[in-house]
Amino acid sequence: MLILTRKKDQTIKIGDDIEITITAVEGEQVKVGISAPKHVEIHRKEVYEMIQKENNQASNVDVSMLSQISELMKKNKK
Repeated sequence: MLILTRKKDQTIKIGDDIEITITAVEGEQVKVGISAPKHVEIHRKEVYEMIQKENNQASNVDVSMLSQISELMKKNKK
């Protein structure tokens, strides 16, 4: 992990396209502004982990359920 010291209104560059700017420091809380291309997803870590968990749950489909759906589709075609 790279640790950098920055003050209010100072910036960190990541590659050519991403800029992180310290916009405010209030006690132990730091406000950060992020400029990045629209295709780059930016989430707080806890939100990212929640999205990953939900995606994993959605991808765990019971195989027997798929068989039932297939059978229903076959019956509906008749």
